[in-house]
Order: sequence, then structure tokens, then C-alpha cells
Amino acid sequence: MKRHMKENVYWVGKIDWELTKFHGDEYSTHRGSSYNSYLIEEEKVVLIDTVWAPFSSEFIENLSKEIDLSRIDYVIANHAEVDHSGALPELMRHIPDVPIYCTANGVKSLKGHYHQDWNFKTVKTGDTLDIGNGKQLVFIEAPMLHWPDSMFTYLTGDNILFSNDAFGQHYASEYLFNDLVDQNELYSEAIKYYANILTPFSTLVKKKINEVLSLEVPVDMIATSHGVIWRDDPTQIVKKYLEWADDYRENRIAIVYDTMWGGTRRLAETISKGIKEADPEVDVRLFNNAERDKNDVVTEIFRSKAVLFGSPTINKGILTSMAALIEEVKGLKFHGKKAAAFGPYGWSGESVSILTGALEESGFEIVSDGLKTLWEPDEQILEEARQYGAEFAKKMESL
Repeated sequence: MKRHMKENVYWVGKIDWELTKFHGDEYSTHRGSSYNSYLIEEEKVVLIDTVWAPFSSEFIENLSKEIDLSRIDYVIANHAEVDHSGALPELMRHIPDVPIYCTANGVKSLKGHYHQDWNFKTVKTGDTLDIGNGKQLVFIEAPMLHWPDSMFTYLTGDNILFSNDAFGQHYASEYLFNDLVDQNELYSEAIKYYANILTPFSTLVKKKINEVLSLEVPVDMIATSHGVIWRDDPTQIVKKYLEWADDYRENRIAIVYDTMWGGTRRLAETISKGIKEADPEVDVRLFNNAERDKNDVVTEIFRSKAVLFGSPTINKGILTSMAALIEEVKGLKFHGKKAAAFGPYGWSGESVSILTGALEESGFEIVSDGLKTLWEPDEQILEEARQYGAEFAKKMESL
């Protein structure tokens, strides 16, 4: 069922309440998600994006109840990833000659996914498409937000920015708009989305946002491809993106560890005590990485000004949950954060140096050689850990 947004613009997407994992098994979606598709009915009829392939038949069936598919004049593919384009093959079987407007990289991606030579019309920033009643679609390339093919589409007159993945959230809600949902939930999912997906492209995010802002066009709505539509003060999320893209950090320290027999956990808890004694204002948070959702941990790292990674030594290496997390943060390319490592060992003791090297390679500023302790921590070692935490806190004073 189509839902009215503004004038002759409608939401025609799919809410996925059951979704718990996204991007294969890479991203946790605790609150489900939505695949937002939009229908514009002016003199010309325009469909912007579709839905994920598992819902393609349902999508086409529902859309055909709202409008004769043969009336669709243009299809806009803001992004070719399958959660947005998945229903295109079935749609195009009904309307094979209708042009699909996308970037040049969009053509490559869509052909790569579906191996179809549809009626592609390539666009670049500044290109326009008249849709009647004095309104136009204006195309804005947005490469690496978050794929090379990504673009925004702006609807004049109604002042709607169709931003695809940018400014979105994996958030299922029957409420269509940002002012109707729980704001804590909304921003929790928005910052998680940014931290886990867009962090590597922060420089490009700032550049593209400033480019769009320089156009000085009014924006009454930002219609994303996941989650709710921003209609109440829509540029609030744009301001947040600029903040998040600028080496974002709060007055937090994240201690992330894995433990075999509890020794690493005790070190983590004691380091935390030392930090709090030296700086009562800082928010210290501990995460047993093997027991926590990795995307939630990444979000906490994103929000923190510093991190401590801990693991015992095993087979001259580190525990696998920490190895996986290191691989994750390497790709995310965090900036402006300090770090150190800690861990106990029995007979070889490589874990601290492995973690330290990996953190440095991942872009963190290493502030010490780390805390390396032998066997299970006794009172003397725990006192060393407490002092280590206090010294670490003092080194954060410049942040």
C-alpha cells in the first residue's frame, strides 16, 4: 500500500520486521529494517529505487495495485546494491523499455548483478529530468556514499532529497517519519549505521555534504532507503553526519577484550578502576568481545576517544574474536583515537605486541607499549593494572 509523503509523492517500500543480519552476516539489525522505494505521480510517473530481491514479487504485486505499471515513465536507480535494486529484474519484465536513470558506475553495477542490457540513461551531477507540472529531478553523484555508483536525486518544488543509503538507519517502524518515532532508538541506529558503514568514507562525506549545501536549495524532506524519512528539521541528520565525519569522539574510553580463564577480564576491570580514579568524568565501558555483538562494539569504539584491546596469548597469537575485530577496524580506518593493549601470558607472550601493532596499523595513536603480565594476575599485578589505567587516563588529557 502506498503511503502519502507530500503532494504527489508516495512511499511504496517494504518494512522487514524479521531482519536480524544484513550484508550477509556482517551487520546486526536489532530493530529490523525497511527497503524504501518512492513513487512520484506528476505528468510523468517516476519510481525511485525498488526493494530487496526476496520481496520482489510482493513489491510488484503491491505496486501494480496502486498504479498500472505501464504508466511508469522513468525508473531511478540511486544505488545498484541488491537491497535497493533487487526487484528490478521482475519490474523490467513488465516494462522492459522504460529507461533506468543512474550513474555510469550504476550501469556497471546493475549489469554486473543482473546481466541485463536494460535501457540505461547515464547521468552526472547537475543533470536534470523534467517530470511535468514545473518540477524536475536533479541528479547529484555521491561516489563512495557508500558505493562508487551512489547518487542522490532531488525533487524540485517538493524539495525532497532522495539520498539512498546516506542518512539512513536499519530501523523498522510503521511510523514513516522521524518525528513520530523514539528519538533515542532513531539516533542509536543512525550512529551505528554511520560507524559501521560510512566511517571509511568520512572525508568524502564531508566533501559531498558541503558541496550539496553550497547549492543552497531548500530541503523539506530527506527520503532515505532504510529507516524513517526525515521531515521534521531534516537537516538535523546532515549536521550529525558532519559531526560524525570530523574525527568524532566523546568523553569515553572503550576496553575491549576476550578472556580464556578470566585473567584478561580481571585486568580489564582493574584498568577501568584506575582510569576512573584518575578521571572520574570519563565514561569507561567494558566489552567482552566474544560475548557482544561486533557491530555494537564497533559503534562504541567509534564513539570513544580511546580504546584498550586485551587478549591472552594463545599459540603465539591472540584469541579469534579479537583477531576478527582487528580485521573489522582496519577497514573502518578510525581517526583521532588513542589506544593501547594488555594481556596475560603463560610462556611466550606475543598478544600485547600483536594487538599494539594491529591497532597502530589500523590508524590508532599508540600511547604506551602496553601491559603484559605473566600468568593469572595476583594482587601485585592487579595493582600494576590499576596504576596502568591511571597513567592511561592522564595521557588522554590532550583529547
